Amino acid sequence: MLFRWRGFRKVRNMSLNHTEETLFEYLRSHAEERHYWEAKVQAAMGKSSDSHAVSTSLALELWQYLEERSRSVPVLCEAGPREPGARISLRNLAEYMMRIWGPIRVANRSRSKSTHECQ
Repeated sequence: MLFRWRGFRKVRNMSLNHTEETLFEYLRSHAEERHYWEAKVQAAMGKSSDSHAVSTSLALELWQYLEERSRSVPVLCEAGPREPGARISLRNLAEYMMRIWGPIRVANRSRSKSTHECQ
């Protein structure tokens, strides 16, 4: 059986739901808002090396931002949840923003010595 996911769009190898996509497009089209979030992402990633915790925190802040902005921005109001009290995950958007706006992190990998070294 073939399944089709509706409301999801791939953005540079990330699947964003409709709400995430709408919010990200809003940020991209409003430079002041984008610069604010770029700085927020960079600051959060600079304070913690735990990417999981940073994305969780950013997703919560994005949700609060969406709730606040949807009161005055019609396109964000339409992208929000249809049921009162419902919540939509913004975790993929947070991770995507970390990927494109955050500092580059290099994983520390220790080299293991081969047991078959040439002498």
